[in-house]
Amino acid sequence: MLTKAELRKLLRQRLSQTITELNHALQGLNLERFEQVLSRIGRGGTLPYWYQQLRKQQTLPNLDGKTVGSVIEMLFVAILETVTFGDVEIPPLRLNPARGVDLPDIDLGIKAPSQNYATSEPFFSAYERLLGSEYDALIMVTDYQEAKGHPPLRLQIIQWRYFLSTELADFALTAIARKHREWLLRQSEVWTQKIFRFLVYINQSDWRASHLRRIVEVMQNENRVRKLILEAEKDFRKKNAERIRKDQDTIPDYEIENLQSIAETQPVTLGIVDAVDNWVVENYKDFARLPNENEWRRLLVGPLNGQIGMSFALQWRYNFGRVFR
Repeated sequence: MLTKAELRKLLRQRLSQTITELNHALQGLNLERFEQVLSRIGRGGTLPYWYQQLRKQQTLPNLDGKTVGSVIEMLFVAILETVTFGDVEIPPLRLNPARGVDLPDIDLGIKAPSQNYATSEPFFSAYERLLGSEYDALIMVTDYQEAKGHPPLRLQIIQWRYFLSTELADFALTAIARKHREWLLRQSEVWTQKIFRFLVYINQSDWRASHLRRIVEVMQNENRVRKLILEAEKDFRKKNAERIRKDQDTIPDYEIENLQSIAETQPVTLGIVDAVDNWVVENYKDFARLPNENEWRRLLVGPLNGQIGMSFALQWRYNFGRVFR
């Protein structure tokens, strides 16, 4: 019997065929061959309620986005067992959309966003922003947003991509971490940890944090750092003038003073480390921890090859727009 990793590799080799079969199933074609699997994974051991309409009318009921995802997951499992892995020995595949990884028997996540390219994922550690997920994932973009406006619902997969677990991390933030990792480690392991902590906890809508991020991006070039601090001073004056005109609260002086302190510190790298550390502590207190031993080991040797956008609002918000647009 093939291992989970070998099954995932086989899926990647046969992915185009698998998506073609899934789109045929979404058109109601040859659904009878999937009935046994759909019954087994269906609620109460019965065929899902949408099955007969899809088989007879080649359409789906008026479904919300979450239910559409469930339909795709069930059909996908049926196709894996019947077609993709039809010539190899596998156990009956389980579907666990509410607990852990979606397909635990091959350690694979399945996501089916529409053309807003976004999904929500459980939050376990802020360092996922650099390290990625525990599992690979197959992302299948549907035409749901357009199709729901023209009932009855006929759904298709229009784009797809298989992501390695480490690719499910923030593209821009991993690029910064990857760029500076070796250089920072030559300076100080503690400095490296503090810069990485800032990257995983950053709130990019925060005025000071957004300027600190720009500074961190060029932190190996002192002249560029000093230029960005001058640009931040201009932006500080401009933003506050706009806020005064609109009778809004101004950005406090200590926000720009924190950035100015970087230029007054030698070496400047220490000033940057202190500035990002101050921002993290002010905004997160004890919640924002340094990486644990396992996370640090992975940060040291991992590829830091994130491909998506990630933001946090109670859960992770994955955005696949830069990949699919």
